[in-house]
Amino acid sequence: MLTLSNQVSSVAQVIQLAVAPVFLLAGVGALLGVLANRLARVIDRFHVLEKLLAGSPPATERAQTLATIVSLSRRARMIHWAISLCVACELLVCLVVAALFIGAEMQIDLSRPIGALFVAAMLALIAGLSCFLREIALATSFIESIGRTAARADQET
Repeated sequence: MLTLSNQVSSVAQVIQLAVAPVFLLAGVGALLGVLANRLARVIDRFHVLEKLLAGSPPATERAQTLATIVSLSRRARMIHWAISLCVACELLVCLVVAALFIGAEMQIDLSRPIGALFVAAMLALIAGLSCFLREIALATSFIESIGRTAARADQET
């Protein structure tokens, strides 16, 4: 009976250790939802502009639409990288949790691989957040450039 109690205690300790990575999974999962929504909006906007181009707009409007498409393409690329890196983070965290249970069950010291996996997960998250920040900067700079262009056009009239 003592061994059963020790086994239950060991599993309880592993579950306690796995709680923090599981919260991290939830947080990064929420971030993935935000990124997926941003990508969907970029794609929707791209389709609207694509239809606008098909209608043979005037040259100035066509140039402006093409510039917007280029900006949207850059943003989509950054969001794609952010999503890929955040998914990599999620997978690495899942491996951390699995390694915790495997190490406890097989009584193997996996502390170094677990540490390495966790550091890799954090690096992937940092890179993903950096791509997200870059995408936001691209969106903001494009909006600011449109505002400057509109202000110049307003001054000329």
